[in-house]
Amino acid sequence: MKITMLYPFFVYGTLKPGEPNYTRLLAGRIVGEEPATLAHAALYTAGPFPFMVREPDLVVPGDRVLGTLITVASAEYEQMLVDLDMLEAYTEGGSANMYERILLPVETSTGPRTAWVYVAGAEPLAQIRAGQMRRISEGEWRSDAAALAYWRNL
Repeated sequence: MKITMLYPFFVYGTLKPGEPNYTRLLAGRIVGEEPATLAHAALYTAGPFPFMVREPDLVVPGDRVLGTLITVASAEYEQMLVDLDMLEAYTEGGSANMYERILLPVETSTGPRTAWVYVAGAEPLAQIRAGQMRRISEGEWRSDAAALAYWRNL
């Protein structure tokens, strides 16, 4: 896929600032980050990372996902796309993608912005529908020890 626009990325899981994949893949390669929200979306998890969904049967009215809009340095953009697609097990046109990468409008303090967003692929969606993942009702992923303890006690 030839990228002509350098869209930012909306990150909501392990790529958020303070999370392990931010340090591993984003630190030193971005030129901006700001809080952002994606309406009509929900998070689900079965382990160490979340899946975002927008399917009407899986989203409750008023649901939103809280995340960060990441702007990548232009010199890093093409490699960043490769690195993030690999992390998210996404291949353009692939039928077995763990995540799909799509463009969506996200809300920031300065208004809406179009961003790349990784959403759950077919297999994770099937697992969610089969009740194999927990819904994160507050719409914000946290991997800290307190959040992990909370999920283990449900």
